[in-house]
Amino acid sequence: MSSSPDPIEAVSQRLSTFFAAQRQETESWGPEAAALLEVAASTVAGGKRLRARFCLTGWEAVAETHGDLSSPPEAVVSAAAALEVFHAAALVHDDIIDNSDTRRGRPAAHRQLEGAHRDARWHGDAAAFGRSAGVLLGDLLVAWSDDLLESGLAHAGACAPDARRQYAIMRRDVTVGQFLDIAEESAFAVSPDEEHAERALRVASLKSARYSVEQPLLIGAALAGADEGQRAALSGFGHPIGMAFQLRDDVLGVFGDERETGKPSGDDLREGKRTVLIAYARQGVPAAVRRTMDELLGDPALDAEQIGSLQRTLVESGAVDRVERLIADYARTADRALAGADLGTRAVGRLRDLARAATERRS
Repeated sequence: MSSSPDPIEAVSQRLSTFFAAQRQETESWGPEAAALLEVAASTVAGGKRLRARFCLTGWEAVAETHGDLSSPPEAVVSAAAALEVFHAAALVHDDIIDNSDTRRGRPAAHRQLEGAHRDARWHGDAAAFGRSAGVLLGDLLVAWSDDLLESGLAHAGACAPDARRQYAIMRRDVTVGQFLDIAEESAFAVSPDEEHAERALRVASLKSARYSVEQPLLIGAALAGADEGQRAALSGFGHPIGMAFQLRDDVLGVFGDERETGKPSGDDLREGKRTVLIAYARQGVPAAVRRTMDELLGDPALDAEQIGSLQRTLVESGAVDRVERLIADYARTADRALAGADLGTRAVGRLRDLARAATERRS
């Protein structure tokens, strides 16, 4: 018996076709525009395709209950591809905000554009050009994600409005969440210490949990005509897994191996990220140590010894163990949401596999 085509391959093919069309439509605009499009295409290369996978599985979870075991239709593949382009846009903007040099082991998009300016020996500040061009690149990718979504929704019939609404909610949540993330790097100084963990969890929910897992699931489910019970079950699974995913990201941002994460170990410490991990550590150390932590966090020039000292503080304060327990709690909550849900058996198995991949990963 022949196996069904891999839906992720279909998403990758949809992205390839889309970017090829964009190159063809703009080929008369000159080498500068062509260079921008090449960097744009590079932003969707590689990666785990996590959001696409959750979108596809959200569709499958509902479609299977209707007896539909076919491959995802064009509307779902295009929506999954749109999520990958939107994710690329968010990463481009995120790397500018965080002044990051690398992404997935390669120069960040704005650094690629900066390098192109320098290599061409253009006039002016190459770094400023890279940042400005990166902002525009991120905006272009957001627009393209909408184009991809709408091209698919043209085939979605009565399911289109709900999918479009879920996509709009996702865009709002992650944008506000990104703002709250950068605001917290300053606002922590005037916020009561006992509120830091709660505020960090709010950021994690908006910036990551809803956007990375919950909304992709709901977009896919909407395209299969999900009912209220199915949506509730997928939200009950998706949000806690999204929270666990972000908390794992927080741990990797401090302790991850650069060869696996593609970013320098301790990068979140240099960027001053006020994560739950940091909030828990501040609760578990004396005031003098807390002051030292606050002085060091956010210093882009932190050396290996200072990074190592902060890492030891996070471990010895009990913060790492607390975060690991919280990740496990979220994973259990998510699994309970699937018990007895009116969702396809095969898809539920895939969701459990995705949950493990999201929470136990090393990159």
